[in-house]
Amino acid sequence: MKNASLKTLGFMTELLILLGAVPASAQDFPNRPITIVVPFAAGGPGDIIARLIGQAMSTNLGQSVVVENALGAGGTVGTHRVARAAPDGYTLLLMHTGQATSVSLYKKLPYDPVDDFEKIGLVTDVPMILVGKPESTAKDLKELVAQVKEQGDKMLYAHSGVGSAAHLCGLVFMSATGTTMTTVPYKGGGPALNDVMGNRIDVYCDPATGPTPHIQAGKLKGYAVTTKTRLKTLPDLPTTAEAGFPGIEVSTWYGLYAPRGTPKPIVDRLSAALQAALKDPTVISRFAQLSMEPVSQERATPAALDAFLKAEVAKWGAIIKAAGVTAD
Repeated sequence: MKNASLKTLGFMTELLILLGAVPASAQDFPNRPITIVVPFAAGGPGDIIARLIGQAMSTNLGQSVVVENALGAGGTVGTHRVARAAPDGYTLLLMHTGQATSVSLYKKLPYDPVDDFEKIGLVTDVPMILVGKPESTAKDLKELVAQVKEQGDKMLYAHSGVGSAAHLCGLVFMSATGTTMTTVPYKGGGPALNDVMGNRIDVYCDPATGPTPHIQAGKLKGYAVTTKTRLKTLPDLPTTAEAGFPGIEVSTWYGLYAPRGTPKPIVDRLSAALQAALKDPTVISRFAQLSMEPVSQERATPAALDAFLKAEVAKWGAIIKAAGVTAD
């Protein structure tokens, strides 16, 4: 009997060798570097955020966290890549509001933005700022809205692609004020900002990380921040509510995801590392310089991101449907 048991054990050992080593358990996670995929260009807000939290998370996890930019199709290329990745916690996604809006914008997505991902947690909310060209004669937001109502489609509004935060902010602006403008798409926020500063575009709405230094330098006219509280970096800039338009409230947000099927212990480990990263003094300080703040610890959880994402899908679905906007 003993010999039979030994033979069985030997057979199983040989079988495991033939099939390959068994994957490391969740208890061993992580035992190699982790990649955060950012589906946008290097140097943008998402890239900066990913690198900041990745570095802080690496300290907590004991493994390096590298950032990889996978561009294309409004962020869907990189997002699809993570959806197809092995559910082992080593390939993550940092995605902004587009995770919610893509459901309504794209007729055929190769993945489900809600169901094909395990949620790790929210990272940050980034306020938006309504800005205008330096030569604009509108002194405040009320004058700007009056100007848009008077000139209509003669006014040019820039955005960095269908479904981008800038595009969505423009839709909210026009819906709340009952106005229309001619929208001008750009390949990125940088070129759009340059044309506003060059007086070739009348109005733009961008995450605060972009226009803040230009407003401070007097190269852009800032009209309002589209959140409930003012920015510490621009204390004199009113909120849209303070400026008389409470209906114009929008921000872009970032969440961290893993492929569907990633074991819960690994998701929980990553979420704990994210929460620790968002308390890191360096992250807090750098975020503040970029006019944003880490979310609360309660929001940096899988359950909070899951609930928030579903609510955002419903919210933006109604706005996008009403505007009749679609993406290829």
